[in-house]
Amino acid sequence: MDKNKFIYRASAVIVRMRIPIFILFAASCVLSSLMLGKVKINSDLAYFLPPESETRRGMNIMAEEFGTLASATFSIKGATAEEAKAASDRIAAVDGVALVSFDEKEDFKDGVALISVSFDGGPDGEAERAEREAEAVLEGLDFTAVTNVGQDFNEKIASEMGGVLAIAAIVILAVLLFTSRSYFEVVIFFVVFIVAALLNMGTNFVFGEISSITNSVAVILQLALAIDYAIIFAHRYQDEAAARTDGREALTFALAHSIVEISSSSLTTISGLVALTLMRFRLGRDLGLVLGKGIICSMLTVLLLMPGLISLFPRLLKKTAHRNLVPSLEGWGRHLARRRFVYVLIFALILPAAVVLSGKTEYAFSDARVDELVKVESRERRREVEKTFGSQASIAVIVPKGDYEAQKTLIADVKEMDGVKSVTGLADIKYDGVHSVTDKVKISLLLSQFGMSADDFPMIKAFGIDPDTAEFSLVEIADMIDVSSLVPTDSGDTARLLKQFAFATSQLRGKNYDRIVVTSTLPVESDEAVALVDSIRADARELCGEESLVIGDVTSAKDLKDSYKSDSVLISVLTIVFVFVILLATFRSPVAAAILVFVIQGSIWINFSIPYLLGMRCSFVTQMIVSAIQMGATIDYAIVVMSRYRAARETRTKQESVAIAVKESFATVITSGAIMSAAGFLIAFRVSDVYIGHIGFAVGRGAAISVILVLTVLPQLIMLFDSLITKTTFRLKR
Repeated sequence: MDKNKFIYRASAVIVRMRIPIFILFAASCVLSSLMLGKVKINSDLAYFLPPESETRRGMNIMAEEFGTLASATFSIKGATAEEAKAASDRIAAVDGVALVSFDEKEDFKDGVALISVSFDGGPDGEAERAEREAEAVLEGLDFTAVTNVGQDFNEKIASEMGGVLAIAAIVILAVLLFTSRSYFEVVIFFVVFIVAALLNMGTNFVFGEISSITNSVAVILQLALAIDYAIIFAHRYQDEAAARTDGREALTFALAHSIVEISSSSLTTISGLVALTLMRFRLGRDLGLVLGKGIICSMLTVLLLMPGLISLFPRLLKKTAHRNLVPSLEGWGRHLARRRFVYVLIFALILPAAVVLSGKTEYAFSDARVDELVKVESRERRREVEKTFGSQASIAVIVPKGDYEAQKTLIADVKEMDGVKSVTGLADIKYDGVHSVTDKVKISLLLSQFGMSADDFPMIKAFGIDPDTAEFSLVEIADMIDVSSLVPTDSGDTARLLKQFAFATSQLRGKNYDRIVVTSTLPVESDEAVALVDSIRADARELCGEESLVIGDVTSAKDLKDSYKSDSVLISVLTIVFVFVILLATFRSPVAAAILVFVIQGSIWINFSIPYLLGMRCSFVTQMIVSAIQMGATIDYAIVVMSRYRAARETRTKQESVAIAVKESFATVITSGAIMSAAGFLIAFRVSDVYIGHIGFAVGRGAAISVILVLTVLPQLIMLFDSLITKTTFRLKR
C-alpha cells in the first residue's frame, strides 16, 4: 500500500496514539455507566404511534390529566354467588382498595365468579400491600389473580435477557474458538464487544426514552450484527504479522486494509436500519437509531481501541495460535460447480410458494392475539378468564369537561350499543340511588344525605353561598371542600361511597377533560369492535363536541394495523433500494447487485412463510423490523462470496472460482450466521415478551436461511450469470 495514502497515515496515527485512545475509551465507559440509569424505558407500543393518530393524542391527554390505574381481577372457582358477593364486600373494606366491581348477573357464570378491583395510586407502593390483603381475604377459596400490581415487566425482561446473554456468551465463545486462529484473540473480541455495547447503552439517554423492545434486543443484535468487524481486523492482522517482522507496521497495514472493508460491511447493515427510521410507526425509528448507533460504536471500537489491545499482547496472540479448525469446503464448491444449476432449480420451485405463503401469514396487532413462544402463567390465567367471561376490551371516551347532561345522554346511548358490558362516567355515579354526583341539588339537601349541615362547613358561607337556595352538584362541592370530610365516623356505607367517589373523580375528571370508561365484550381486532368504536366516537362528537376522542385496545390495534399497511411496503422497498445502490457502487455491475439482493430477498420470503406453515400468529412488528435487519445484515454473507468469486475469476475458470469462493468465505459466513442465528433462537425461547420473542425467532430463522442460500443457490446463480455480470460491469475513471 502506498504510504502516502490518507488511510495509511490515519492508521499510523491510531496505532501510535493508543495510550490517549485507551484513556478516552475508559472515560467514555465510565460516563456511559453513569448514564445507564438516565435512559427511560417505555413498554407501551401505542406510545410509538404517529403523533397525529387519535390513540396517541388521547394517550397524551390521559397521561397529563388522569392517574394510572392499579388493578387486579380475581377469578374464584367453586364459590356461590352469595359467597363471591360477601368476598367482594370484604375486599372493598380493605384500606387502599378504591373500587370493587361484582355483578351477580354479569360476573358469575358456570360456577366461576369474577371480582374486579381498583386500588388507590399506581401499580406499586401502597397498592402492593392492598393487593396482598385482598388476596388474604380470599384465602381458602380456589382463586387466581390477574394483576398489574407489583409487576415490573421491564425488570423481568431485563432479568431474562441477562440469562440470554449469559448463554449467548457461551455459544459465541464456542463458535469463535472454532473459527479463530488464536485462542487469545477471543478474549480481545469480548473486551471490544463489552466496551461497544456499554457505549451504545449509555448514550441512549440522548433519545430521552426508548422502547422496552429496543432496550431488550439491542445489545445482543448489536453483537450479532457487528461481530464481523473484530474478526476481519484480527485475521487481517495475523496475515500481516506473518508477512512482516515489524509488529507496529503489521498493525498499521492491517488497520489500513480493514478500515475500507469494515466500513463497506457496515454500510449495508446501516442502510437497512436507516430504512427503519423512516417508518410512521416510531418503534422502527427507535430501533433503527439505537441499533445504527450501536453499529457505529462497534465499528469505532474495533478501529480505534482494538489496535491498541492487540499491540499489548502480540506475543500472547502468537503463543496461543492454533491450527485451522474450520473444515475446507472446497469439495462442496466443486460439487456446486459440477451440479450446475440444481439448487437454482430447487430455489425457483420454492420461491413462488414462499412469496404466496408469506403474503398469507397472519399478523396480530394486540398482545392477546400474538401466539406466545414461552408459556407465562399470567397469560394462562387471563385466557382462563376469557374462556368463561369472554374478552374484555377497555375503551376510554375523552370529552371536554363540564357538560354533564350531554355526558349522561352519551352514557345512556353507549349502554344500549351491542357488545358493551359496562359504562362508567361521573354523570352515571349515584350517591343516593336517585341523584348522580353531577346532578345539581340544594346544598342543604345534598349535605343532609351525609347527616351534616352547612354549619359544619364555614367555607360554604365564606363563599357567600346560601345553602337553602343555591344548587350545586357533589362534583362542584368537591372543588370547594375536602369531600372526605363529609364522611360521618359511624357510617361505613357512606364512607365507602365517598371513597369510591374520590377515586372516581381522580380517574374520570381531569383539568380540561372528563373520561368515560367503556368495557366491551367484543374481540379487540374484530370488525364489530371497530364499528362499536366508530359509533361511540360519532355519538360523543355530536353530543359533547368535536374535541372528543375515543381510545383503547381497539383503536390502538386499528391504528397499528393502518400504520403497518403503509410502513411494511415502504420499509421493504427502501431497504432493497439502499442495499442495491451500495452493492452497485461496490461491484459496479447492476446484474451482480441484483443477484445478491434477489437471493437475500428470497430468504426473507421463505422466512416469513414459515409462520403460516406452522399456523403461528406473530406480531406485526416482527415482519417490518426483521425484514430490514435481515436484508441489511445477511447481505454481507452474499458480498463475501461474490467478492471472493470475482477475485478468483480474474485468473480462474467459473468452476474453479466457485470452489475457491465457497472455501474462502465459509469461515466468515458460518461464524456470523451461527452467532446471529443462535442469538435469535435464544431470545425466542428464553424471553417471555411475545414481541421480543417473535423478533428473535425471525432473526434466528432468517440468518440460518440466508446462510443456506448463500452457500448453495448464490454460487450457482453467479455461475449462471457470469458472462452477463462481466458485460454489465462498468469502469470508474480514477
